[in-house]
Amino acid sequence: KHCRCRSCNSPFPSPFQLAALERQVFDFLGYQWAPILANFLHIIIVILGLFGTIQYRPRYIVVYAIWTAIWVTWNIFIICFYLEVGGLSKDSELLTFNISRHQSWWSENGPGCVRKEASMSGIKGLDNHSYISVIGCALEYRYIEVMHSSFQILIALVGFVYACYVVSVFTEEEDSFDFIGGFDPFPLYHVNEKPTNLLFKQTYL
Repeated sequence: KHCRCRSCNSPFPSPFQLAALERQVFDFLGYQWAPILANFLHIIIVILGLFGTIQYRPRYIVVYAIWTAIWVTWNIFIICFYLEVGGLSKDSELLTFNISRHQSWWSENGPGCVRKEASMSGIKGLDNHSYISVIGCALEYRYIEVMHSSFQILIALVGFVYACYVVSVFTEEEDSFDFIGGFDPFPLYHVNEKPTNLLFKQTYL
């Protein structure tokens, strides 16, 4: 049996799962397919890290730690996308794989936003269509997305530090535990001695 670390049995990825699920919900509402895929992978890796912590699987926790670096990089890209850094445009269809014109759900449902639809039946070729305008937003949607990604980066960094701590504790326990005979105070002087009655039988024969 493996020696378990009592201080490491707490399910540390739980708040990370909640944050990832919250992000996934709003990306689904906005049909942001690239973030949906990234969030799905993130949720799987977080569950893997939780399983590794509970079941004493340091390798799974290492996978989670490596993923956090990728996750941080992805969220930095999202921040750059919405802030239009390096030639990126928040109005492009990059996050929807160029298959739809959907934008972030927050673009129409942010705090204070009022969504209005105006009929465009008077314009040739646009009958039965409507023009949607959003006014009164207390905070522009791109800043909400930036705050979401910044929060994910912060959580990922905390998760990385804690994952490294758990792996180090597990490694120390493995080094101090003899998987064959348990904790042995005299491992170098262990001698397989035969029973006395067996020695008598050999002498008699």
